[in-house]
Amino acid sequence: MGIKFGREYKDIVADFMRGIALVDGFYDLFEMTEEEWQELTNEEQEECLQTLADDIFYGLGSSPVMQVGVGTVRHDPSNHVLKVHDGEKLVSVIYLV
Repeated sequence: MGIKFGREYKDIVADFMRGIALVDGFYDLFEMTEEEWQELTNEEQEECLQTLADDIFYGLGSSPVMQVGVGTVRHDPSNHVLKVHDGEKLVSVIYLV
């Protein structure tokens, strides 16, 4: 099905990366501990987050909710946004248009 968007994809992904980084335990998806994540360079962390944001974005096209660490990412098509939750707390809203 896919997610419809009107903004530049690179801008959406940049916002999405920042949102995902706010979720406790997001690095679990890389099968890393927090210590292992912290040992990566900033460039390596950014590359991993970009890959994760891309993968989740495309995954949301077929499943509107995905687990990330202790939180979730939700596609809200009626409002044209992605919502990032850390546990129950909304930590980021990414606008698609």
